[in-house]
Amino acid sequence: MAFTFERLHHVLLAIPPGGEDVARAFYGGVLGMTELAKPESLRQRGGCWFRGGGWEVHLGVEKDFVAARKAHPGVLVDDLDALAAALSEAGRPVDWDPDFPGHRRLYSFDDHGNRLEFLQPLSAE
Repeated sequence: MAFTFERLHHVLLAIPPGGEDVARAFYGGVLGMTELAKPESLRQRGGCWFRGGGWEVHLGVEKDFVAARKAHPGVLVDDLDALAAALSEAGRPVDWDPDFPGHRRLYSFDDHGNRLEFLQPLSAE
């Protein structure tokens, strides 16, 4: 091939119409991500964007919203226990899953029900 992939730019997850404040409370509040200003040409579509720690998530409004219960981003984390504690303290679910070789991992859900996977390589501990 004449090209190579450099890195992932962002992941898009759907939210329901009017769901921006709920998304802000989770991604900005619980996860501590920074909200990005959407380009003027895209603001009319609604939604919001966040960046933090090497990953970016775009939350787009979907009229007939259905949460992604199986599909999900997998995000590497440097301190999975600290993230689990932050999620738990904020009343969010933490579902540990030991079945990924070479990593510790957990699943959680944003406040719209979208599944999120967080992993920490065992070699980083």
